[in-house]
Amino acid sequence: MPSATPQVSSRLFGLFCLASYLLSLSYGSTFLLSLLIGSRGGNEHDAGSVISAAMLSTFAAVIVSGHLSDLLGAARSIALFGILLVAASLGFALAPGFGNLLLFFGLLLGLGWGVFYTLGPIIVASLVTPAQRAKYFALLSGSMMTGIGSGPLLGRAASALGYPVTAAFYLAALASLIGVLLFWRLDSQLKKAPAHSAAVSRISWRAAAQVLSSRAVFPIIMVGLGGCVFGGLSSFQTSYAAARSLDYSLFFLGFMSAAISSRMLIAGFVVKRDPFRASCLLSGLMMGSILMFGFVVDDGFSYVLAAVMLGVGYGLTYSVINGMAANEAPNGTTAQSLLLFSLSYFIGVFGFPLLAGKIIVEHGMATLLLTVLAVAVLNWLISVGRLVWRRAVTHKALQQA
Repeated sequence: MPSATPQVSSRLFGLFCLASYLLSLSYGSTFLLSLLIGSRGGNEHDAGSVISAAMLSTFAAVIVSGHLSDLLGAARSIALFGILLVAASLGFALAPGFGNLLLFFGLLLGLGWGVFYTLGPIIVASLVTPAQRAKYFALLSGSMMTGIGSGPLLGRAASALGYPVTAAFYLAALASLIGVLLFWRLDSQLKKAPAHSAAVSRISWRAAAQVLSSRAVFPIIMVGLGGCVFGGLSSFQTSYAAARSLDYSLFFLGFMSAAISSRMLIAGFVVKRDPFRASCLLSGLMMGSILMFGFVVDDGFSYVLAAVMLGVGYGLTYSVINGMAANEAPNGTTAQSLLLFSLSYFIGVFGFPLLAGKIIVEHGMATLLLTVLAVAVLNWLISVGRLVWRRAVTHKALQQA
């Protein structure tokens, strides 16, 4: 009689998700940088430069995170570098003007967020079986997305209560500090938990070449393109809302609510279905949301609807392709595939805002939306192409049988 699939401790995974939520507030608060820098005399290009500074340090974070994980343990590594997230949030609030000092804190953000975002999924992959990965990846990403979406809402709440936007960065720093302490305490508990993957986490040129020459390269490319869409829309949502006389908090409420509810209510159903069809459908929904932002949104209701579509499309696509990146990697390279997956995401979510800010300043918001739409179309075409190719291969195999 087959044994039941072992379950992860609900308490352990719950604390892990709570700590992830708290750390994610620090990154979420960066969506207020455009507003903060604008109040200091800067523009969207300046804000994009600060956000993109994080891309440089995430390269270092991805490279060293695996070595740190093998040396210190993943949770303890996240805790140590989480201190940089606390420092970055405080720095954004305290630094005067919008000069090089903000760029420095952007680099700190990239290091802290890079290590956390890279090692989080690796912890999950080590705790659960391959069949459980998509479900638990969805729970982790849901917790992180909740924290990311809560960051800008702190800014809106601060404004409503008469406090400056810097209050949101102070609160994010406090939340991240609590997250650091939780991850430090979780380290010993995670080491006692049964491990389903003993593969080393550090990356090498050989392992990278193995992953990038396998089918895992497609979800890795797709997450980078999705990161461009998410980073481009979220980082300058305050500017988009102001141009259309809308409340930017509606976007983050709609996006966050949809991302969370879809992951909690239907992610379990989606991840059990065909990932090729699911990614095709969901990336198409994400593309539709951008069309709405560009040509339909003109009031609060349509604004929230577009944000909800993006939250469901982007949120569930990420969960699906995260599982694909792990499961389509060659044997023994799951951790390395997830490292490259994170690196691709960082290039999109941190690198694209530099271009996005420049586009807004020189050509306007409408041109940015068309650029983001082009990226989303490419992302969708990759998922369609994979689905069509699989059908063709299956049809050919049936004919030869």
